[in-house]
Amino acid sequence: MKKLTLAGILISGFLTAQGNAEDVPQDTLKNWSIQGQNTLMLNQAAFSNWIGGGANNVGWIAGVNYNMTYEKGKDLWENIVVLGYGENKTQGLGNRKTQDIINLSTNFGRKIYDHWYVSGGASLLTQFAAGYTDGNNPDAKKLSNFMAPGYVNVGAGFTYRPNDNFTMTLRPANARWTFVLDKDLQYAGNYGLKHDGASSLFQFGFLGTAIYKVKLMENITLVNSASVFSNYLSHPERLVLSYGGVFNMKINKYISSVVTLDLLYDHNQIWKTQMKQTLGVGLAYNIDNGIKRSDDKSNQTWK
Repeated sequence: MKKLTLAGILISGFLTAQGNAEDVPQDTLKNWSIQGQNTLMLNQAAFSNWIGGGANNVGWIAGVNYNMTYEKGKDLWENIVVLGYGENKTQGLGNRKTQDIINLSTNFGRKIYDHWYVSGGASLLTQFAAGYTDGNNPDAKKLSNFMAPGYVNVGAGFTYRPNDNFTMTLRPANARWTFVLDKDLQYAGNYGLKHDGASSLFQFGFLGTAIYKVKLMENITLVNSASVFSNYLSHPERLVLSYGGVFNMKINKYISSVVTLDLLYDHNQIWKTQMKQTLGVGLAYNIDNGIKRSDDKSNQTWK
């Protein structure tokens, strides 16, 4: 019930925000581009005397994905909000998390040449709830929790944004903190912690991020995001690499099919490539307010 309540808060809060945004006079939004999507994806299977076998299950994923950009003169301010949570309940196995993410970022830039900006920003990456080796069984070994880990980046560098579909930020000076605020997970080696009882790890290095939106065909889009981090202070060759892809097939104004793929390599977590993939069909409400000031309008994907 707590998880369902969380999903309800996510959806109702952002639908309310959408309503409020539409009530604001258009001239107050003239320098803002507000693009986003609210989703509630469902899946279900039921079996009775089915010789082929199978287990009854039901699942859901709720989330919001917003990109709010302010452009005026030489100023560029981009803000990204990604929140998502989902579960699948299978008869005989119990609940399993299928999605759990909090991803917030902001980046402000001042144009210095053509599509290049000198910029600075910050980001936060963590999750809502605890994760265990055996699904959501609290008696199993705990793997993670809210802000355990939690990653905070603060840095300065340069941003390249030639149009509304591509943004690349390069930060040669970036501070990265890994927080582990759950005492059950504060032991040496876990998420790179140096000793038992430590609650954070500081790193300083290079961070590169990019977002590329592609309109494959009418009502079918792909949003790619990637990042790389190298720690100057210790083993700079051990890169932290991540990729996220969101494949969206819009059926009509309110119904969409969404496929996501996430890849991650972080030696402080595990010396293997991590992969997560989801597929869902359900309610999706897109938002596209404000005026886009970029030169190239030929490949807008958030419509």
